[in-house]
Amino acid sequence: MIESATQRRLLVIVSAVVGGGAVAMLPAIITGLIYREWTDTLALVAAAAIGITIGLIGRHYGTGRGSFTSSEGFAAVALSWIVLILFGTLPYLFSGALPGLIDPLFETAAGFTTTGATTLADPGELSHSMLLWRATSQWVGGMGIIVLSIAVLPMLGAGGVELARAEAPGPEPERMTPRFRNTAERLWWLYVGLTVLLAIVLAFGDMKLFEAIAHGMTTVSTGGFSTEPGSIGAFSAYTQWVVIAFMLISATSFALHFRAWRRPRAYLESKEFLAYISIVGIAVLLFALGTWSLGAGIESRVRDAVFTGVTMVTGTGYATLDWAAFAPGLLLVTLVCMFLGGMAGSTAGAVKTYRLGILFKTIGSSLRRIVYPRMVAVQRFEGRPIEPRLVHGVVAFFVLYVGFFVVGAILLGFFEPQLDLVSIGSASASAMGNIGPALGELGPTSTYAGLGADSKIILALLMVVGRLEIYPVVILLTHRWWRR
Repeated sequence: MIESATQRRLLVIVSAVVGGGAVAMLPAIITGLIYREWTDTLALVAAAAIGITIGLIGRHYGTGRGSFTSSEGFAAVALSWIVLILFGTLPYLFSGALPGLIDPLFETAAGFTTTGATTLADPGELSHSMLLWRATSQWVGGMGIIVLSIAVLPMLGAGGVELARAEAPGPEPERMTPRFRNTAERLWWLYVGLTVLLAIVLAFGDMKLFEAIAHGMTTVSTGGFSTEPGSIGAFSAYTQWVVIAFMLISATSFALHFRAWRRPRAYLESKEFLAYISIVGIAVLLFALGTWSLGAGIESRVRDAVFTGVTMVTGTGYATLDWAAFAPGLLLVTLVCMFLGGMAGSTAGAVKTYRLGILFKTIGSSLRRIVYPRMVAVQRFEGRPIEPRLVHGVVAFFVLYVGFFVVGAILLGFFEPQLDLVSIGSASASAMGNIGPALGELGPTSTYAGLGADSKIILALLMVVGRLEIYPVVILLTHRWWRR
């Protein structure tokens, strides 16, 4: 018996998310039929049937009305992502495409959190249908399955505004239209349009149509799953430049894209966008200085530096170079880039540019007050005053982010004593920043297959914490919320 309206609303949302995940399996099922991969297709059909059943049951019994409070919205986000990840493992389990229970869970968590970490030495070992499901999980996770749910929640009778506050990566969810449902729909149309455009452009290069579709999904989501063991380095210079452009686009605020569609000067008027581009530019310059001797020609050297800087700052995790071969100073630059991220309102992970901007403005203001104790000044960001609650939230987020990173690295150190400090620390940072490959023994040319089950679970949890930007998971783990 479902006792409270809150529980009924949670049931509606979680079941709707699982049902949406089941619908997302349809392209992989069609692909399996085209390539006559009967075993994997049957596994996908069985998983989809279970998901649709759960969705219908939730729709029937979850009849609560009303809107969420903030804490309920955060908890709904965390629960939905956890349940979606568990559901997403079913195709791998039913087909036996990945061994055991932990590897499918790790791969699915890396998919929906757009992390790009993998246990597969050669993704080509998977069937076309499983490869597409793997790419689809990143595509769905990139924009946020909760945002899609916001578009349909009003029809189910549950409010979606608090869910948007929980899912939106910026300080507040930006309304491009008066209704959140319409905003979510526009976001998804833009997301779909960019994916289709990228797939078409990639297909004109050296990628086959299937490869173009898969990489279109994992690039726009800044996820980083590839169909090749050599990642994007296995493809031509044309493909790499195209991917660079779309990584930059995808790590830019989608709301800003909408504004710039009507008024292109919106890009230049956005302080966050200019800061984001400046950070990418500095990273590219540092990588160019550090990797210049690794290229065979000027164009190759420039391309590798630009690609590495963009993929690290945006958190996509594609690679054209082996980061493990970097000099110690460049390894430190790479590690720092894992904490940066793109703009708020994009598919990128990590700390995000707007938080860095507010943090540095706060530090500058504090230093000025030391020199001028009587100074009265209003700090602004994007032309708006920075409210104290926003400063407190950013500082708390940064402290929690570093805390989770440190605890994760310590735990990995206990469970994986054979790994060096660079490998352990970068693995924790990469998981929190939703990047994928780490440094040292866990670099782009390696996988996470050699780690123990405990370590994989820790990294999967860090991926979820990083993707949900900490607060939903922390609130979900608060005993007071469960007592309520």
